[in-house]
Amino acid sequence: MELSGKVITILPLQTGTGKNGTWKKQEFVVETTGQVPRKVCFNLWGEKIDQFKLSEGIEVRVSFDLESREYNGKWYTDVKAWKVEKVQKTESESIPENLDGYQSDVPPDEPLPHDDLPF
Repeated sequence: MELSGKVITILPLQTGTGKNGTWKKQEFVVETTGQVPRKVCFNLWGEKIDQFKLSEGIEVRVSFDLESREYNGKWYTDVKAWKVEKVQKTESESIPENLDGYQSDVPPDEPLPHDDLPF
């Protein structure tokens, strides 16, 4: 499975020791774009944490697997990322300098013209 969005949170690194030796895990939250944005918490294990070097605010495409397991009658689901790619936005997707999308007739270094409105 695959999902794209912006990294909005990187949670603290977790470490421990299990029957197979030491382990480390880091979770990060990605917010999708679209009409109904969604937040999804992924986890990275082991050397993948250092391999992908995530930071908040970057756009990413995450490839992941879902896995559920039962413990004491309750079910728990993990969203395990196995590949994270930084996404480069194209020029057409970038936000225009003035946010309404219109180009100003006044060069940026000149003051705006004064009109004679009473308010």
